[in-house]
Amino acid sequence: MMKWHRMYALLLLLMIVVRAGAQQFDAYFEDCTLRVDYIFSGDNRHQQISVDELCCSKGWFGRRVNLGHLLLRGNGQIVMTDTLGRDTLYRHSFSTLFQEWQTTEEATRLWRSFENVFLLPMPRTAVNVTVSLTDTHNRVTSSLTHRVNPRDILLRPVGREAQTRWRYLRRSGDSREKIDVAFVAEGYRKGEMRVFLRDCRESIEALLAHEPFRSMADRFNFIAVMASSPESGVSIPHAGEWRNTVLGSNFDTFYSDRYLTTLRLKRLHDVLAGIPYEHIIILANTENYGGGGIYNSYLMSAAHNTRSRPVVVHEFGHSFAGLADEYYYDDQYETQYPADTEPWEPNLTTLVDFGSKWADMLESDQPVPTPPSGRDLYTEVGVYEGGGYQSRGVFRPSQECRMKTNESPVFCPVCERAIRRIIDYYTEERRNP
Repeated sequence: MMKWHRMYALLLLLMIVVRAGAQQFDAYFEDCTLRVDYIFSGDNRHQQISVDELCCSKGWFGRRVNLGHLLLRGNGQIVMTDTLGRDTLYRHSFSTLFQEWQTTEEATRLWRSFENVFLLPMPRTAVNVTVSLTDTHNRVTSSLTHRVNPRDILLRPVGREAQTRWRYLRRSGDSREKIDVAFVAEGYRKGEMRVFLRDCRESIEALLAHEPFRSMADRFNFIAVMASSPESGVSIPHAGEWRNTVLGSNFDTFYSDRYLTTLRLKRLHDVLAGIPYEHIIILANTENYGGGGIYNSYLMSAAHNTRSRPVVVHEFGHSFAGLADEYYYDDQYETQYPADTEPWEPNLTTLVDFGSKWADMLESDQPVPTPPSGRDLYTEVGVYEGGGYQSRGVFRPSQECRMKTNESPVFCPVCERAIRRIIDYYTEERRNP
């Protein structure tokens, strides 16, 4: 009897917490989406932020809990406050392709601009929105604050009715309580949508085969967005192949032959207007190997390569959970992760602030750093040197992991915990944020 009473009390507490979170959201926001389009531009030493356009649409499909709290720092943040700057109403973190480009050789001799799109809940009254970009030392390098009036007559309505065919492939519940993941077709002609739907189902199956997605599958809704392209396939510049596709994607991003991305983020979100979505998976109709994932932006993966399913899972680790790549190259030393700064990604450390990472998961006698061994490649938690493309000074939590190799069948315990935490962050109100 006492066991039932405790279970009832816990259920009641959860209902109270969820209800409180919903009330907090309703006090400050409409059930609508504010879409802010920015242009980020610069070179390897300079960054400039410009507002491009403000749009609005019915329905808010992002999180309704932990509104002012960040779980991960990201490479940039967008913060909504009241007009006096005293109360933080909403906070969101992200990474961008622009910031990644700034680390390339091309950025040392060229100034470029990139589209960026962020979705915010629509405020009930005028607010200030601040977007800021940070460098690898976590220093703010560029920031812009602008006022948004929800009654502004120049807010462009989008998505009153969805212009793209879509359907639920797996619906666990109302978007107010679930995480909406949209699969978007890229390079599929109208007559190839049956193939696209099959590819979506196989990708969902691949994701849900991994923990913690398998045990937390009831937190997700999966949606197929059947955006048709004039031509089949995607562009592969190094092979001289260019295709006319709905999102204009291509391999050879930053001259890396397997890096597959789209720069047309406004077009991507126009395609999704009027559809419930929070996270985006783009499936590309190609057999060529490759993909890419940007935290809180999107992931793209080739759909018809023999390694496509592992790539979808790996890239979702980037775009959804903010996990870093754990592989490295023998000739790479200090580049993206400087020795004096702790990475924000939960699965890497420079030991500057290891206590904030997975120190609590180590056995008491585990040496730091941990020497490699031939046992427990996937489950033994340690501090193994090599990760984030660097062979020295950066450490990962496991010898092998889904974030290190395509051959790994699982996420390591640290990555699994990080994913579980991000799922909770989107769906459960923290009592002491």
